Amino acid sequence: MANPKSKKSFPSVTTCDTSAVNHRTVAADLDGTLLISRSSFPYFMLVAIEAGSLFRGLVLLLSFPLIAIAYVFISEALAIQMLIYISFAGLKVRDIELASRAVLPRFYAADVRRESFEVFDKCKRKVVVTANPTIMVEPFVKDFLGGDKVLGTEIEVNPKTKKATGFVKSPGILVGKWKKLSILKEFGDEMPDIGLGDRESDHDFMSICKEGYMVLPSKSAKPVPLDRLKSRLIFHDGRLVQRPTPFNALITYIWLPFGFALGVFRVYFNLPLPERIVRYTYGMVGINLVIKGPRPPAPSPGTPGNLYVCNHRSALDPIIIAIALGRKVSTVTYSVSKLSRFLSPIPAIALTRDREADSAMIKKLLEKGDLVVCPEGTTCREPFLLRFSALFAELSDRIVPVAVDSKQNMFYGTTVRGVKFWDPYFFFMNPRPTYEATFLEPLPMEMTCKAGGKTSIEVANHVQKVLGGVLGFECTQLTRKDKYMLLGGNDGKVESMYSKKA
Repeated sequence: MANPKSKKSFPSVTTCDTSAVNHRTVAADLDGTLLISRSSFPYFMLVAIEAGSLFRGLVLLLSFPLIAIAYVFISEALAIQMLIYISFAGLKVRDIELASRAVLPRFYAADVRRESFEVFDKCKRKVVVTANPTIMVEPFVKDFLGGDKVLGTEIEVNPKTKKATGFVKSPGILVGKWKKLSILKEFGDEMPDIGLGDRESDHDFMSICKEGYMVLPSKSAKPVPLDRLKSRLIFHDGRLVQRPTPFNALITYIWLPFGFALGVFRVYFNLPLPERIVRYTYGMVGINLVIKGPRPPAPSPGTPGNLYVCNHRSALDPIIIAIALGRKVSTVTYSVSKLSRFLSPIPAIALTRDREADSAMIKKLLEKGDLVVCPEGTTCREPFLLRFSALFAELSDRIVPVAVDSKQNMFYGTTVRGVKFWDPYFFFMNPRPTYEATFLEPLPMEMTCKAGGKTSIEVANHVQKVLGGVLGFECTQLTRKDKYMLLGGNDGKVESMYSKKA
C-alpha cells in the first residue's frame, strides 16, 4: 500500500481502458470528477432557496466571497462546513430530502462528465465518496448514475424538531484522509479496483485503490446525453431555470425586484381587458405570444360549444387559448385555490373528482359555450405528455386539439411544493416569456365516441398522440399521482398538499 502522505501522480481518466473495467469496483468523487463543475455552490444554493427561502439564498450568495477565501486560504473542509451551515441550519430534514429528490437531479444530470461516467458506468460496484452531504446527493447518484452507495458528510439533526442544526456528525466533512478512512471501512480488505478524483485532497483515497485516475479540469469537457443516464428526467420542481452559479444567482437577485414589479404589472394590466385586445397588449409588455392554426368561430346560439383539449404546461394554458380565440371560454381545474379562480380572467370551475358530478358539470358548461380541458391533470415541464384522462371523450364529439408550449429563461411558472397562487407571477417575471398555441383541425367524427363508436380511451390516446406529434413530445402513461408522489410526497390533491404534516 502506498504511503498516503507521499505525493503520487495519477494518469488521466482518458487513458483508462473502458473495455477492461467490466465487473470491477470503483470509488469516485462527485464534484469535478463525475460532474463537470468543480464547485458545489450552485447545489447548496438550490437547497437554500427551494428547501428554505429566497432570503436564505441571498444570505448564501452574500457569503460567497468569505466561503471562497476559506476554501483557497484555509481549508476545503471549512468552506463546505460554511456552505452546509448557511444552507441547512433550521431546515426540516423532510424539506431537504424533497428538494434533493425533486430539484437537484435536473441540474446534476445536465452536468455529468462523459469521460468519467464511461468508466464509472462500466464497473459492477459503484461507490461515490464526496464531501457533500449524503442527503443532498444520494437520490441523484442512485437513481441517475446507478451508484450503489454514497459515502458523504452526514448532517446533524435535532431529534426533537427533526431539523438540521447546520453542523455535521463525526468525523466531520469528508475530505482528505476521511475519504480514505470511509473507503477502508466500506470495502474492508478488498480495495476498489479504480479510484477517480479531480484534486489533491482526493489523492488519499485514490492511493489505496488498485488503479487511480485523475479527472483534469477542461473547458472542452462534454456532458453525457441525458438518455444515457439510468433514469429519465421527466419530472422536476423548483423555480429556477438556470443553474445558480454565483454569477447567475447575482443576476437573478438583481432582477428579482424589477421582475416582480413587471410580473404584477403584466398580470393586472391585462386582467380587465377583453381577450381580443390582450392578444396585442401582450406584445406591448414584452410577452411573446405565438398563435398558429385555424381558430374555430364562436358557437352559434343554441349550439353546444367546442371542447378544446390541450396539453398542460402551466395554469395559463386556458387563458392563452381564450386570448388566441379572442373571446371568453370556460375551463375546469384541479387543485387550484378559490382566490386563483376568483382572479382568473375566464370562468374557472373546480372539479370534484366525482366522475358523475364532473361529467354533469362539464356537459352544462358545454351547453353554454366553449370549454378548455387539460386531460393530463397536471403540468409537465419536459418534452413528455402524461396519460390523458378519457372523461372528456365521453362528453362531446366537437373536440379541437390544441398544442401549447411555453418558454422561460429565468423562472418556472409551475410548482409542486411551492404556493401555486404565484405560478403566473413567476412566469411573467421572466424578461421575455414566450407562449405558443397551435390549433389543430377538429377531430374527425369517425374518431369520436358517439358518432364514430370509438371507446373513450381510444379517443384520449389518439388526441395525446396527435398533440405529441405536433409538439415533438413523447407520450407516456405516467399520471398526476406519479408526479406528485415523486416530487412532493403526496397525491396532488389540495387536502393532501396543504394538510398538516406530522
